[in-house]
Amino acid sequence: MSQIWRQRLTDCAIYLAYAVIIIFFLFPVFWVFSLSLRTVPELYASPPIWFPLHPQFQNYTFVLHQTPIGGYLIHSLIIVTATIAVVLGIGIPAAYALSRFRFRLSRSVLTAILVCQMISPVVIVIPLYHFLSILNLLNNYAALILVYSALALPFSTWFLKGFLDAVPHELDESAQIDGCNRFQTLRRVVLPLAMPGITSAAILVAVLSWSQFVVPFILVDDSSIYPVTVGLVNLQSNSDGITLQYLAAGSMIAIIPVMIVFIFLQRFIVSGLTNGAVKG
Repeated sequence: MSQIWRQRLTDCAIYLAYAVIIIFFLFPVFWVFSLSLRTVPELYASPPIWFPLHPQFQNYTFVLHQTPIGGYLIHSLIIVTATIAVVLGIGIPAAYALSRFRFRLSRSVLTAILVCQMISPVVIVIPLYHFLSILNLLNNYAALILVYSALALPFSTWFLKGFLDAVPHELDESAQIDGCNRFQTLRRVVLPLAMPGITSAAILVAVLSWSQFVVPFILVDDSSIYPVTVGLVNLQSNSDGITLQYLAAGSMIAIIPVMIVFIFLQRFIVSGLTNGAVKG
């Protein structure tokens, strides 16, 4: 077999693997979207239908007007926005320090950060519940924001350090020669060049925080501050007339903000990657 045909077969195998992976992840989303547009008889049709012949878009109207999902979305937005601010506010200086300063335990600190990221929320959520109950912080926005931030901070710090390492150290030295201190160097020189990484970190934190379920499910039992993940689980038991197609519509509504954020911020990632770092 010639080298050209071998390369073509390899490319075909790679693209086939990509297609399988895409189908694997997108099919559940398609199926939930299909469920959200069905009538009750179509939900239990045998054999199952792939897509309803007469889509019931009023299912979305019912969920938006007859359930508290709007409030759940606002709660999640508040928690996620605050979490991003806390994570970036702590993670950027920490990543900058790990990137620019060398000390005896620097490698050990990086390893410890990575180990902390490996701890599952399921493992620590019960001790957290006991600890927060002592501090009287259960059913509280602040508790969720702190826990979400603690879960996202190790990965974000490690992730941001990789981007800050790519910014030449010579730029820091030039800024300091011009009279900038460390904080001014970080703010005026390093951050603009690392903006693609910061934006990527913000997207990852937003997605991870928005999809958190175990932590708020254990730490919150007050429906007035339910995030959307917990609110959807409790929707059927706490509301009249909520059936599977409405739950599916609520799930699709919960996914839409994450998709919008990702699509909107993706522009800044591409723009940051294409902008030149140093003018000639």
